[in-house]
Amino acid sequence: MDKEMQASVAAAPVNGPLPGGLQGLHALAALPAVALPADGAGGGTADGALDELALTPERLRYEQEQGYFNDIYLLAPVGYFVLAFDTTVLQMNLVGADLLGLARGNPGHAKFRDFVAPRFLADFDAFVQAALNTSKAQRCDLQMTRGRPGEQGYPVTLRASADGSGQALRVVLELAEGKLAALERSEERFRRIVHSADEGIWEIDAQSRTSFVNPRMAAMLGYAIEEMVDQPLLAFMDDEGRILLERNIARRQQGARERHEFKFIRKDGTPLWATLATNPIFDAEGAYLGALALVNDISERKASSDLIWQQANFDALTALPNRHMFSDRLGQDMKKAKREGTLLALLFIDLDEFKAVNDRLGHEQGDALLVQAAARIAGCVRASDTLARLGGDEFTVILAGLEQAGHAERVAQDIVAALAQPFELDGDSGAVSASIGIAFYPADAQLPDELLRHADQAMYAAKQGGRNGYHYFTQDLQQAAQLRQRLAADLRGALASEQFELVYQPIVNLASGAIERAEALLRWRHPQRGLLQPDAFIAQAEQSGLMGEIGDWVFRRAADQARQWQDQLGRPFQISVNQSPGQLRGDPGWSEGWPAYVAGLQLAPRSIVIDVTEGILLDGAADVLQRLRSYRAMGLQVALDDFGTGYASLSHLKKFDIDFLKLDRVFLKDMAGDSGDLALCEAIIVMAHKLGLQVVAEGVETAAQHALLVQAGCDYAQGYAFAEAVPPAQFALLAQRGVPLPAPAP
Repeated sequence: MDKEMQASVAAAPVNGPLPGGLQGLHALAALPAVALPADGAGGGTADGALDELALTPERLRYEQEQGYFNDIYLLAPVGYFVLAFDTTVLQMNLVGADLLGLARGNPGHAKFRDFVAPRFLADFDAFVQAALNTSKAQRCDLQMTRGRPGEQGYPVTLRASADGSGQALRVVLELAEGKLAALERSEERFRRIVHSADEGIWEIDAQSRTSFVNPRMAAMLGYAIEEMVDQPLLAFMDDEGRILLERNIARRQQGARERHEFKFIRKDGTPLWATLATNPIFDAEGAYLGALALVNDISERKASSDLIWQQANFDALTALPNRHMFSDRLGQDMKKAKREGTLLALLFIDLDEFKAVNDRLGHEQGDALLVQAAARIAGCVRASDTLARLGGDEFTVILAGLEQAGHAERVAQDIVAALAQPFELDGDSGAVSASIGIAFYPADAQLPDELLRHADQAMYAAKQGGRNGYHYFTQDLQQAAQLRQRLAADLRGALASEQFELVYQPIVNLASGAIERAEALLRWRHPQRGLLQPDAFIAQAEQSGLMGEIGDWVFRRAADQARQWQDQLGRPFQISVNQSPGQLRGDPGWSEGWPAYVAGLQLAPRSIVIDVTEGILLDGAADVLQRLRSYRAMGLQVALDDFGTGYASLSHLKKFDIDFLKLDRVFLKDMAGDSGDLALCEAIIVMAHKLGLQVVAEGVETAAQHALLVQAGCDYAQGYAFAEAVPPAQFALLAQRGVPLPAPAP
């Protein structure tokens, strides 16, 4: 806006104070213009164009400029408008809204041209074009109406110039009447507007005492107007607000216009968050008389922004800092440690067996355990340390300003001990432990992401080392992590490249010596590392989310093989396939296609047996039970693998509808005719038969073991005493001719 345009805005000067303590209002008239947001172009309303923008740079820029417009021009004594090129009203002040009879906050799609008296439209159009096509302010005298048909117009003077951004037109409207009449109308209008304004208006004197408030301002704070007059502004603020205000009074007395957020205290003691846009008032000699403030209640917006900030930075369950806040604090603490030359430790904590507790007791109790765990960890660290929850059952602790590494170890020991204690969960109890990885800055990493990754790798090593403990990061761990990463990448291509294969170990009927069953064992023929056993890649496959796809391939390949061998042998034949706990708890979608696949092969029921480990039964999870029952509904059987290595009871066998019990090799290792192991095996076999289960002995390596198992009434056996796992072609020959039973020892 050029000087001529500014002078037009200030066309109604005031000599001396106005009635009612409003002498500061005209001080707003000659303030500089602000840039209009580009979103106002094109004839649409700025409000409508931005309603759908949420927390974008455009939205923030618009709200800042809209607020600045309100602060500067809201109470100017002339009509002030910002128009789109088609004269749609984008912004207007209080006087402008009153003259046109529009709602200032929601003008809709009203066009300024519609308020021009018809006989002046040609003059108005020429006036607009001239203003848009020159940098000089244009003037036009015409008549305006309130947009109602047949209404007699009123004479006005318009001044306009193009917005500096080239996106809009700025127009000042003055009533064409004498100076005294204009002043009287201006004062009358101000009184009406001020008393009905949606914004609070607060005038203070040179001693910062209240000289005037409008009804809206008094209502915001819950006072009557007379209760506020002559009271110091500081009386309505808390200590924090008083400090901030006192810091700004000196700048305001120097003529600075300011806009700040303050927290006021209402009469009932509740807080009121508001923006104060203050403009200083001076007399003719330049002496400071006080200030006029426009006040907007932003309590709802403040509460909303505080909630958004809380949700963005803190975990909703535990109220601990979340990953976002943790990352920020870790970066800041590492910078501080670098400046001060101190040591920083990062602890990465994972709760062992949390999923089992969560599955057994339900998510509500699982959440309760996490809350208790967070409190226990917090009790082990200093108030200055940062404890965060990254998600799930993973926590981190930043130990900053350490003088020696031993402090981190003591904290880790305390956390391990605290989390090892049982958790009381609404009449039930849950038991977890903690695996903790420890990494140091600057010794182990220079960047926050790198330090977190190394602490995670150390935690993984703690789990591999037996859990319920802690482990420091080392370069060996880094190399192992890189190997796992390469392995995960190789796994993704292994199925497509047909690198997996199955070998089969015979399961022998001890009564007849016939090979009636086989266990399918997975192998990975890696292009560089050769033939890999499952323990070299299964854990990584589960962590990478590939176990479902691999398990599906194993099942289908085993089903194909069972169909082929049944045709070759001319008799029923069973194949057992192993399922890991991760598969049983994972996505059931992989097994949904199995019934159709088996039906397509015309495979007889009970041709496939699913082997599950004993530990899975201890979880007591409803989803595991449902999964096992769904397998039986498909015509599959279920075998309990490695029985005797865990704590499963015989009641679990009935609850989970088990068909086969597989005795672990630990029972056979030292078995002799007069040993306790033999007696235990005999007892297990008898109880299993009573429950309708058949028993398979694993790891049979000698003729003596074979003979004792036959004597004990065991049904089936597998192990090197009969044959090792072999490829399908070699297995077919074994199944056809049978295997020689081991000769008894002399």
